[in-house]
Amino acid sequence: MNLAINVAKAGVGQTTPNPVVGAVVVNEGRVVGIGAHLKAGEPHAEVHAIRMAGDKARNATAYVTLEPCSHHGKTPPCADLLVNSHVKRVVIATTDPNPLVAGKGIAKLEAAGIEVEVGVCKEQADELNAVFYHYLDKKIPYVTLKSATTLDGKIATVTGESKWITGEEARNDVHLYRSIHDAILVGVNTVLADNPSLTTRLPNGTGKNPIRIILDSKLRTPLDSKVINDGETETWIIVSDQVGEGEINEFSGKNGVKVIQLQESRISINTLLTRLGEEGISSVFVEGGAEVNGSFLKENAINQVIVYLAPKLIGGKSAPTSIGGTGIESIDEALQLTIKSVELLGEDVKIVAEPRLR
Repeated sequence: MNLAINVAKAGVGQTTPNPVVGAVVVNEGRVVGIGAHLKAGEPHAEVHAIRMAGDKARNATAYVTLEPCSHHGKTPPCADLLVNSHVKRVVIATTDPNPLVAGKGIAKLEAAGIEVEVGVCKEQADELNAVFYHYLDKKIPYVTLKSATTLDGKIATVTGESKWITGEEARNDVHLYRSIHDAILVGVNTVLADNPSLTTRLPNGTGKNPIRIILDSKLRTPLDSKVINDGETETWIIVSDQVGEGEINEFSGKNGVKVIQLQESRISINTLLTRLGEEGISSVFVEGGAEVNGSFLKENAINQVIVYLAPKLIGGKSAPTSIGGTGIESIDEALQLTIKSVELLGEDVKIVAEPRLR
């Protein structure tokens, strides 16, 4: 099952709106088939593994990280494939909460006389699909808030200089996160100050570019900015109801650019997330400035926090910190986090944390 989980990781960020799944087929102590689901609409992990196993699938044990599907979607049911391949036993890490499956795959296997075991490496398998589970349940994107700061919590100097707070290893890690999220989100002030590309730039040239989302209530994004003109990926500009039709029309015809107008004078993060969920966005990587980050905190709209701490001190009471806004008034109201991991990347410390369940 550990092998199946590691294989499943190849699909992280590529399978939206589907979950990531890995499968391994073992016959007489030998691995005879391996597969992963890599893209929605393409064969599932079990299909790849069974095809590789061929005749050796008969009387074999199949290890699957998620309950095999039992319904006809874009591909046939994997539970039927396992039955028709005459496997003897299926070991499943975790059940599928999707109402279309939700135990039906297991029932189909057991009805065919196949031995089924559930719960092996469940925690690791569930962690792989945190985004899928969240989107399936809430119908809004899973939000990861990222910041890179000095040890005294600064994201730039008093003059606004921020390149580079962290080292190359940490910056490469950020690009990996970009590649596995559906969208990256910043505020318009970031576009005005840095004219960023907001694309994925991994050393080996791999990784997909996320959709770029710009929070821009007054539509101040320059028409000559990179996110409007480079055509590397889609750019969605979120504006308020204070923006006129004529201003919006200036962006029409721009390659991959869409202006989404919310019917409110001040953009609400929760309204935004609802709209993004309706647009099929299941995960958002927030790389905003202090005000954008503060808005996500204020509306309690954070599912994961990633902080890169650089061994530097900047100082200055007016030097920006990673989270601004009006802030939390009482310690009792602070967002309590559980630290999931601490890692050294070059000279920088990476901390991954998640909100505690209240």
